[in-house]
Amino acid sequence: MARTLLCEIVTPERILYTSEVRMVVATTLGGEVGILPLHAPLVTQLAPGEVRLQFGDSASEWEFFSISGGYLQVHEDKVIVLADDAIAVSQIDMQRAKESVDRVKELLAELPPDSEDERQEFLRDLSWAETQLKTAEKRGA
Repeated sequence: MARTLLCEIVTPERILYTSEVRMVVATTLGGEVGILPLHAPLVTQLAPGEVRLQFGDSASEWEFFSISGGYLQVHEDKVIVLADDAIAVSQIDMQRAKESVDRVKELLAELPPDSEDERQEFLRDLSWAETQLKTAEKRGA
């Protein structure tokens, strides 16, 4: 049997995913990184986007997650994805995400110029909704 990695996707609220996988592919701030068993230890910052997990040999044996950004840690044969927000692409509600984008854009337009903290919070919300849409559209969800 082929060697595997233990992969966990963790948010502040819960452990979203834990399973043995053959490969992890994630987008870092410097580009895409692929993690296979026996990978060198690594800690890197993740960009908002997609995390792909291969759990079998065929092209159909992949799971896809949308993450808001965060960190990836590799130690021995364990990969941990730490993200503020994460969701399985199969669970993304496209209509709800589109409505969120529209609503946040409206709220941003209505903010007074001196509301920088609120503006930053809305921009994070907008980025997360747009990331979900992008990954879901890419995977045909």
